Amino acid sequence: MTQQGVRWTADQVLALAPDAASRKAGSKLGAAGPWSEAGSSDEGTVWGLCKGSGSKPYQTVIDIADTAGPAYKCSCPSRKFPCKHALGLLLLWAGEDSAVPPGQAPGWAEEWLAGRRKRTEEKRAAGASGSPAAADPEAARRRAERRAERISAGAGELEQRLTDLLRTGLASAEQAGYGLWEETAARMVDAQAPGLAARARELGAIPSSGPGWPVRLLEECALLHLLDQAWLRRERLPDDLAATVRSRVGLPAAPDGPPLRDHWLVLAQYDTTDPKLTTRRIWLYGTASGRTSLVLSYGAGGRAPELALPMGLALDAEVSAFPGVGQLRASLGEQFAAPSPTTERPQGVTTAQAAVHYGEALRNDPWLDSVPVTLDRVVPTPDGDSWQLADAGADLALPLTPTARSRPGLWRLVALSGGAPVKVFGELGHRGFTPLTAWPDGAGEPVSLC
Repeated sequence: MTQQGVRWTADQVLALAPDAASRKAGSKLGAAGPWSEAGSSDEGTVWGLCKGSGSKPYQTVIDIADTAGPAYKCSCPSRKFPCKHALGLLLLWAGEDSAVPPGQAPGWAEEWLAGRRKRTEEKRAAGASGSPAAADPEAARRRAERRAERISAGAGELEQRLTDLLRTGLASAEQAGYGLWEETAARMVDAQAPGLAARARELGAIPSSGPGWPVRLLEECALLHLLDQAWLRRERLPDDLAATVRSRVGLPAAPDGPPLRDHWLVLAQYDTTDPKLTTRRIWLYGTASGRTSLVLSYGAGGRAPELALPMGLALDAEVSAFPGVGQLRASLGEQFAAPSPTTERPQGVTTAQAAVHYGEALRNDPWLDSVPVTLDRVVPTPDGDSWQLADAGADLALPLTPTARSRPGLWRLVALSGGAPVKVFGELGHRGFTPLTAWPDGAGEPVSLC
């Protein structure tokens, strides 16, 4: 249950925005001017009427106490989730108490809340009653075997493509252009190996990626060859490594680890989007276990994923790990309380310890792009035309990735630091470090860098 006196920060609210345009529009509605009859309850409900271009104001209601993250309802025609009115109302609620005073929810808000509670109870009852009889296990086994055969055929074809490339020379990749690898990726999709397809498609962009591309292309070809060979010889691999290989080629898996209950800090949340799918990555840190877990959520057709856990919140919940050696992905299970703000911080490491951690992770999973790391007492400093995070206690530094250097979050990090050490959470990979969240040295609210 969300208590009336517990307020989010503006950063936590704006982290819910589906895009930059919604963030900007929502910020403009975060003042009392366009709102009337706004109110909130001890149960975690916020409501209000927002004046729009028509004669009738938009009815906006938010259930902050929902265990899957805030839920929204607005009478506006926007297809964005949350819309700018929901963001504006949350910003208003996160400000002064007088702007959204405690009170009794109006009938239209109560009606929506009652419907939500009824649907939630129905889902719980359906889950408790058990699922329908499982499909024929023999038929499932045959389907799995047929798919494995198709993937093996695709892996063999991909091996031939890589052999041809090395035989004719890497320069031929620049001449062939992107079409060669797009066609190869399409063949891997036909073979029901989306993981191989994604890696093949990435090869096509390397020849136009600037100086040194032949080295990068050779490295990625070697990793793809290693994945191909690991799949074709998966029966000889240890169980954990075989599970990692299956996930890397794109076979679906279900979480199989025992549920771990902990007090989970939401370290970061950010979205990546392609024309068909929005993927939301939420990093959690267990204060008792010291474990970092990644929860993925998806939204199709340009819609934002439903699960939303803004940075800086904490939740009492269970998570279950997916199979695979060193696997960080987990499924969010039962939640015992609604997410709420916290002042706790994750434990951090030095830059040297972070580099060692990444090396150990690569030993278990050579196809790993990056690992989550919290750095203690680092200072953002310029390094020629680039930037790095320098260890305040040693003569060592980690370079920032090109992605991090192009984000506005870099300047928020520099401003937060002001030349003093800060704690930074982010992702460390072979291209460098991408900061996602930072805390000032001493007390202070976390700052999103996504």
